Amino acid sequence: MKDVIKRLIKFRDDRNWKQFHTPNNLAKSIAIESSELLINYQFDDAYFDLDNVKDELADVMAYCLMLSDHYDFDIEKIMNDKIDKNELKYPISKAYGKANKYNKL
Repeated sequence: MKDVIKRLIKFRDDRNWKQFHTPNNLAKSIAIESSELLINYQFDDAYFDLDNVKDELADVMAYCLMLSDHYDFDIEKIMNDKIDKNELKYPISKAYGKANKYNKL
């Protein structure tokens, strides 16, 4: 993952785009790109362009990685911390096979 982040940062810096990659703009871009991903499933989730799904997912992840880099987050740590929190909020005994939010289990 570190090599991907380095490549993203180099791509950004080679184009002098860091000035546009404020946390606010990166968060907006994550939302915009995730909406573009969702368009693939707008009318029928059985027929979609898998290559476009890959491209849009990569865009979402790229902006997430750049935002995490901005704050110098350790991605593995923050992901594991969040999984730990979710394990407490969604114990298997209450959440198994259910899609309810934790406060509705």
